Parts: sequence; structure tokens; C-alpha cells
Amino acid sequence: MACGMAKGTSISASSPGIEYWLNKAVEWGQTTTFQPQQDVCLHLPKLQEFLKQIYGAIQHMSTTSVLKSFPLIGQLLGRLCWNPFVVADEDSQQNLLQCLWSLYSTEPENAVELKANEWIRSLLRSLTGVDQEIGRLIQTLHYPEEEYHSKLLKNMVSTLVKELQGNQCNRASLFIKLPPERLRSFSVLCSPIVTLIEVLPLVEALLTCREDNVDEALCTEFLESVSTGILQKNISLSDNAVMSLWLRYLPSLEQAILHLTETLITHSWTSLLQVEVIIRDSLLPKAAACHPSLFRVLDHFFRTILLESDGHPKIITIIQAFTRCFVQALLRVQPQIPLKLYFPTVNQSLVMALLVHPSDMPSAAWSQHLISIFQILKRNLQDEEDTETSASIFESWFLLVRFGDWVNVALQQLMTANDISEMLLWLLIFYYKPHMENQQESNLMEHMKSVYNQVKILINKTSVTFEEVQTALVSGNLYKEQSHFKDLISHLLLSFLLFSTGGHRLAKESVQLFTLVGTATGGISEMLAATAHRLKNKGCGASEDDKVQSTIELLQQQLHETQSENMQYIY
Repeated sequence: MACGMAKGTSISASSPGIEYWLNKAVEWGQTTTFQPQQDVCLHLPKLQEFLKQIYGAIQHMSTTSVLKSFPLIGQLLGRLCWNPFVVADEDSQQNLLQCLWSLYSTEPENAVELKANEWIRSLLRSLTGVDQEIGRLIQTLHYPEEEYHSKLLKNMVSTLVKELQGNQCNRASLFIKLPPERLRSFSVLCSPIVTLIEVLPLVEALLTCREDNVDEALCTEFLESVSTGILQKNISLSDNAVMSLWLRYLPSLEQAILHLTETLITHSWTSLLQVEVIIRDSLLPKAAACHPSLFRVLDHFFRTILLESDGHPKIITIIQAFTRCFVQALLRVQPQIPLKLYFPTVNQSLVMALLVHPSDMPSAAWSQHLISIFQILKRNLQDEEDTETSASIFESWFLLVRFGDWVNVALQQLMTANDISEMLLWLLIFYYKPHMENQQESNLMEHMKSVYNQVKILINKTSVTFEEVQTALVSGNLYKEQSHFKDLISHLLLSFLLFSTGGHRLAKESVQLFTLVGTATGGISEMLAATAHRLKNKGCGASEDDKVQSTIELLQQQLHETQSENMQYIY
């Protein structure tokens, strides 16, 4: 079969054969005088034609069959690769590389093919390096070694990219269909050198090459090398190439998500604007918007860390900031993708309601929009209670957590709205403690009403004392309850300090008030940052905005000083 393939090629008996060109290669390699150099130049066109014939004969054969049909092919290719005048010619070098690619076995089946692979890798390394003999020759020609190295590597990459792309000009069908084993062999050879700038066009071409195969054609080592290079900022790829990597190789996406989360947790940021810049630069929001499958992986990751951290405020802040960036990216995706693909298990009316950011409507419309969110949630929970399932309750709660700006608005509205206070209190109770029995929920609502009514009295007073706020906070006995309820009271207190005249004047005593309810800083710093960020997008009036921003800055300073004092005490 192999011999038949060899006989069926365009290599004719009348044309110079492998033995002829091997003798020539030996002759050229014996001396570096001018005459052999001139002879190489004279024979290059015929040599190029012969190498094309060889490539046509072996490209569909196994390595073992090639070596049986053409036993001298290894010696010929090796000697030609070591001749600087042959490989300096771009066409000759590309012809040589094509022959080497064809000899490389993606999955070696015997010792011969293993040995051939090792030899080819060694030959490729020598092609992109400069030994002493070739170095002396290059110096004689006054050609910089670094430029020689770079030029050779670029030619190698160009050869592979051309084979991937073919000669087609139609962008819709840019990539030709290569056998999976061919793509795999390219990726194997590329793996050790993915960080070299000359190799980036090949990395891009491999990652964005379209395939019809169910199984991934590119080798894991290549995908892992590219992923590591991106995380370490040793590789700079196009957005499409990075997203293709994440679609092909799930561990790469998981590493990117983990890296982003660790960066945000350890980063000392002072505003959510900084957080959102870091998130957008990660490309993850854009990838999630363009590919619902990637969004669902991110969604699962955020659920996991939220539950494992027991709802840590900083984790919630990261999730909410990411969601804002995701929604911004989603609005730019064309054509629009159905929301059901991103949120398949949640009531779509709730998704649509929460997708609208508070800054996208007049503040006068906030109350009515919060009523709509309350009604949808309440109706969903009633339906879910009938089916006795907690999974749907979690889905609704997690969606509310994602779009936490509306919870922030609900806390603000409690200081100004009278007629919907009970709805807003229920919304906040669900946010802080979603899984409760009816009796437990009723009891908590009564306690919350008691505290809120006391705080509401103080809202309308122009002068408020520390003792009055203290009395209001302990009226419901919630400060003795679990951490969820302490956070609820703390955030209700914070809303009072920010959005009431009397509260502004008590800002300097804020730390004492937070300590009273059992948490000096738990979630307060994050809520201050969220409120400041939201009001910068669209405030509630210039003068009122200035007062709130000034109070936020004062509270942040108070909390920072308290944290610094605590650290000094520890050390």
C-alpha cells in the first residue's frame, strides 16, 4: 500500500531523486566557500519543486510507511535543514517544514515513530537556534543572529498558518477543514513555544480554527500552556482567541475566574469603579454575554463561593459588580440572545424587572418598580410553596443577590416612602434570610416593623441624639439574633445615617452604633461603596447627593480609623 502510494506520485524516474539531492546536500555541507553557495542558489528552484513532490507523496502516509518507501528521506531533510543557504530562502524553508509536519506522528504507534518525533523536535529547535558553525557563517554575511532566529521562526509559523487558512479570501470560510490529527500535531509542536511573539499568529489560528468534531483536536498541553501564558501576562491574544480557548478548555476558564476573584479579594480598592475596571479587563463579562454556556459556568462558580463563604459581603460585592459589567456587555451583543439561555430556571418576568438598573429610570419611579419586584417574588414563592421545592426559592434569591442595587434602593426608599414600607421590609427580609417558615417570617416581620417604626419617628426629626437611636435599635431585640438579622439592622441603621437629616449629624458616632448591633464593619464598607457608586451614576438631586456623598466619606473614614486601631491593638 505504501509503495503503491509512492509510485502514484508525481516523482518520476526521469527527474532527480532523493539520492541525487542527498548527494548535493552532502556536497553543499562540506565547505562554506563561495562556489557551493552559488551552486545552492542555482539549484534552489528545482529543489523547491522536488520538495513539493515529496510533500505530495507523503502527506497522507504514516511515518512508518514513508520511511519504508523513502528510506533516505530523513538524511535529506536533516542535511537541508542544517544548510543556512537553503533555510534562508523562505519558500525552501516552508517546503522543508511541510515535509517535517507530515512526518510527525500525533500518536506514535511504534518505536520508529517515537524516534522520528524526537528527531523532528530536535531539528525544529536547531532551525530556530544558531550553532557555532552557522553562527560564524552568519557573521561572515554580516547578518544579526537575533534577526536570523526571528526570521526563521516567523517563516515556520507562516507555513503552518497558511496551511490552516489555505488561500481562501472569503472570511466566512477562512479556515479549511484539516483532519483532527493534523491540528493536534500542530498544537503539540507549538506547545513549548507559545509565549514567543513570533508564534502568536499560529496560536491565534489554532484556537480560532473551526471544527465539526465532538472531541477536542488541540492537545491539552497546548491549551494549558496558552492558559498559563495568559494568566502570567506572557501572551497577548485577541478577544476571540481567548474566548475560543475558554470554550475549548474548561480548566482555562475556571483558572481565569479564580484568578479574577483572588485578585479582587486581595486588592485594596476604594471604589467599585476600580473593581469594575479589573472585571472588564478580565474579558469574562464579555465572554459570558457572547456565550451563554460560559455564563452558566461563571454562574455556578459564583453560587459555590457565595455559599462556601456564607454570603461574605466582599463576595456579594464582587458578584454584583460582575453582574453590572455583564449586563453592559449583554446590551452590546448583536444579535440579541434570548435571556432564557442565561437564566433558564428563573421566572423571566423577574429577570426583566431586575435587569433594569435604578439609574435607567427616574427616582420617582423606583417605588413602583420595587412593588413589581415584590409582587413577582411573592407570587413565585407562593407557587413554590405549593410544590414544596426549595431550589426555585434559591434561584429567585440568588438573582436578587446578583442585582443587589435594587436592595440598596429599597433601603433608601424606606427612609422616604410611607405607603410601601411593609413590602420593602419583606423584600429585605427575603434578601437576608430567604428560607423561613411562615411563622418565623411573621415573627421577624413584627420585630422589624417595631424597629422601623421607631427609626421612622427619628427620620422626621431635625435633631436626633445617640440615645434615641440606641433605644430604637434595641426595641425589636433583633440585635441578639443571628448574623443575618444583625446585618439587616446594621444596613437599616446605615440607610438612616445616609438619607435623613438627623442621621447626617450622627455620622461621627456611627462606629458606636454599629457596635451596638453586634458588628462594627460587617458589610458596612461594601454597602457604603455600593451606595456611592449607584448615586454617582444617577443621584436623587444635586444638593441631596452632595450631603449623602459627604456622609459616606465621613463614615468610610470612621470605619478605616477603627480598623487601623484594631490592627494596632492586635500587633
